[in-house]
Amino acid sequence: KKDFETYPHLAIVKNAKRKIEDLNIKKLFSPLVDSTSKIYEVQTGDSLAKIAKSFGTTVDLIRRSNNITGDKIRQGMRLKVVTAKFSVVVDKSQNVLFLKENEDIIKAYEVSTGANNSTPVGTFRVENKLVDPVWYSTGAVVPAGSPENILGTRWLGISKPGYGIHGTTDPASLGKQVTAGCIRMFNADVEELYAILPVGTEVTIMD
Repeated sequence: KKDFETYPHLAIVKNAKRKIEDLNIKKLFSPLVDSTSKIYEVQTGDSLAKIAKSFGTTVDLIRRSNNITGDKIRQGMRLKVVTAKFSVVVDKSQNVLFLKENEDIIKAYEVSTGANNSTPVGTFRVENKLVDPVWYSTGAVVPAGSPENILGTRWLGISKPGYGIHGTTDPASLGKQVTAGCIRMFNADVEELYAILPVGTEVTIMD
């Protein structure tokens, strides 16, 4: 608040930045084709999973950018397929996760990182993805949807065993270094990221 009082233009800049980021995601999830996507004509024997794997994208992103529900496609359908390479950079000092499309940052998300510098630093990859993950806490199995399940609605495990990017049941904790080492996001934000990032996506974590 003090920053906004001293530099009132900061509020205008932040608002503009938020609008640009919202537009970036809307464009990604829309049928609009640009230099980061192409039109693919469905062939005999195709499935959404096969097309997604072929282009290094996700089934969720194909569905959302073509207004498809379910898995049914038919020969001759023309689908928008995103061909951009996505990556993630996490800045622990700011508690911010940056989503990159090719080399461009298209959105910044507020996150929580590990208390006592427990979030690992380095370059990793997304190794597994789960919807409504079960939390295997010490000596307990906490089911999805439980208020005690700190993982929220999505899990993207990285190539550092035991660590990942996930949602939260405690949104007030965002923006702080409070986790056991994982990267915590608002559920809506991690659901958005989950739809965009395929397994194999590069995740860089820096101090």
